[in-house]
Amino acid sequence: MEREGHLTLVPQRLTSTVMDTLEKPVLARAERHPEKAHRPDNPVARKPDWIRVKAPNSPEYAETKRLMRQYGLSTVCEEAACPNIGECWKLKHATFMIMGDTCTRACAFCNVKTGLPGALNPHEPANVAEAVQKLKLHHVVVTSVDRDDLDDGGAAHFAAVITAIHAAAPGTTVEILTPDFLRKPGAIETVVAAKPDVFNHNLETVPRLYPTIRPGARYFTSLQLLARVKETDPASFTKSGLMVGLGETRAEIGQVMDDLRAADVDFLTIGQYLQPTPKHAAVDKFWTPDEFAQLAAMARGKGFLMVSATPLTRSSYHAGDDFAQLRAARQAKLTAST
Repeated sequence: MEREGHLTLVPQRLTSTVMDTLEKPVLARAERHPEKAHRPDNPVARKPDWIRVKAPNSPEYAETKRLMRQYGLSTVCEEAACPNIGECWKLKHATFMIMGDTCTRACAFCNVKTGLPGALNPHEPANVAEAVQKLKLHHVVVTSVDRDDLDDGGAAHFAAVITAIHAAAPGTTVEILTPDFLRKPGAIETVVAAKPDVFNHNLETVPRLYPTIRPGARYFTSLQLLARVKETDPASFTKSGLMVGLGETRAEIGQVMDDLRAADVDFLTIGQYLQPTPKHAAVDKFWTPDEFAQLAAMARGKGFLMVSATPLTRSSYHAGDDFAQLRAARQAKLTAST
């Protein structure tokens, strides 16, 4: 599941929604993450001055939230406690989270609820497409929970959502952020056949940390997924993301970049891990803005067409603008080679 972090706010009047996000009762935490209830608490470190966001209290934020509830839709912005929700929803940019709000995985970094999901909503593709129309989005990001309980991991449902958006809003470009479809043969091909404009799958962290941070996933399965997307549709744009602050080294990050370029991934995002609750993995380090700039320079030097690396970078943050730059970068590269 796509990662996000907890909110740090500049002083001002807080909405009840933000207060709920900031201070969830212990019981609510236990119900949301029952698999983590037995773990000892990790104190949540105070965030540095460079990680500051405003409370979401604009009229546009309220209208976006109303629209999501009207169509019975979930967003990763809310479920994963994204720090950028106020900024994005003010622009009516919401990242849709399909296939329910309950994930079959239990990653140590993720705030999305863990448990046994319910049945898929057959009306969800149409509902997402109609919401995209209402929001007048030029670019939309669709992600999902992991659905290991489904035979295809939810691939056909992803494809149905993409197809519905293309039909309802033909001028809207579609970016997807998928699970790894572990042990779901044919799933990748099903999704690629629906023609998303960007296929994103996050590696999340370095391979050494997978057993503790992303125990339900396999590093090389995720790499192979990204490579398979490009093999299936060489014209597609592929994207992946990393968190830093979990104990990784600069050398390990460099190796992950090399692995992603070997899989012909076009776009890399890197953001600071923010600990959602005391039951989640502790922050090992807050990387400074200068260090993020160094990581961005390293990634560009390795040949990525597009790099976004800042403390508050998230997979869907400024995704529409980034996609426009990504297309322009590919065109410039093609022009230069002819």
